[in-house]
Amino acid sequence: MHLRRIRVTVRQIIAVAVALAVGACSRGDRREADSVIDTTASRVGAAVDTAAQRVESAAGSVLKRDGWTDASIVAFASASSDGEMRESQLAVRKATNPDVKAFARQLVTDHRTLVTETKALASKLNVTPDTADGDVRDVVKRAEDDIKDLTDKSAGADWDKAYIEHQIDDHKDVLDKLQDAAKHATSPELRTALEKATGKVQEHLTKAQTIKDNTLK
Repeated sequence: MHLRRIRVTVRQIIAVAVALAVGACSRGDRREADSVIDTTASRVGAAVDTAAQRVESAAGSVLKRDGWTDASIVAFASASSDGEMRESQLAVRKATNPDVKAFARQLVTDHRTLVTETKALASKLNVTPDTADGDVRDVVKRAEDDIKDLTDKSAGADWDKAYIEHQIDDHKDVLDKLQDAAKHATSPELRTALEKATGKVQEHLTKAQTIKDNTLK
């Protein structure tokens, strides 16, 4: 990319401006001018670095989306289901609302099945899950954060609402990534499995939203 060139060009412009400004100042004013220029240059340079980092981050995200592999897809599908299963196992024990508890039981069953099926398919296709993939690490970290949050909260109506909110947010994110991953799967069997998984994730998302709207007002 041209980000390094942008940084260099901007800094060159700043350097020229500094030289001209200092040259135009009298000796008596030069010390004060140097201080102002140094501060301004520092701020401009920091702003350029920040903007460049944001561009690099966005570009990296785009490249990742085009870089799904069967190995990263399998790892992400397994990790996301495992996280949902663990969160829901906690909800089975801690939820107080009957609808929330029943929903949690459904998620434990469905995601346990998805984990088993995904591992079996990976073995059949001789695909080693890429657990070092960025999206895989992110979904694992998110599940850990959710579980910690729910573990620390006291049981009750607010806990049930927090759990459902986590499920809505998590399922939206997972649905988006699974749909994108399906476009890059090279194995027809893996694409079929992803279609099944996205259908189940959409079902869970719809159910969680219904519980939030109709039960947890």
